[in-house]
Amino acid sequence: MRNAKSVAFIVAAAALLSACSSTKLQEAPKVEEKPVAQATPPVDNREIRPVETGNVDPLNDPKGVLANRSVYFDFDSYVVRDDGKPVVENHSAYLTKNKQRKVLIQGNTDERGGTEYNLALGQKRAEAVRKAMAALGVSDNQMEAVSLGKEKPKATGHDEAAWAENRRADIVYQ
Repeated sequence: MRNAKSVAFIVAAAALLSACSSTKLQEAPKVEEKPVAQATPPVDNREIRPVETGNVDPLNDPKGVLANRSVYFDFDSYVVRDDGKPVVENHSAYLTKNKQRKVLIQGNTDERGGTEYNLALGQKRAEAVRKAMAALGVSDNQMEAVSLGKEKPKATGHDEAAWAENRRADIVYQ
């Protein structure tokens, strides 16, 4: 009887050991993989239209040919110099196309000379620019010429460079 118990114990222990030996300890546990749902980008339903700039007035272009509005003169002269002719031509072309626009031409002088002389010279410079523009087709009712003399200097120095800046006629749009 004791042998039967020993044999039964041995058989049970062997069965138990054989059951335990079927499980491998080194095996990694399996992880169930779920399909990953792909994220769809949000749909943008806004309408895209080209930017309309409309008609840009060339007078407002700071880099355009109409940005230069001063015509310079030599000392004691009211003859439009060659470097001032493109300024007169560009503004004349603009004014002939835009009949509703008007300009005030302001004649200026440097600080040398008496008040009456400077006012007269400034008026002659303004009139010289007005006549040049009229010759290019600008209507007389679009232009007015006035003299400011030495009262509105562009440069405040007291040397030739400052005086050259102040011998001019300015085209001012109204």
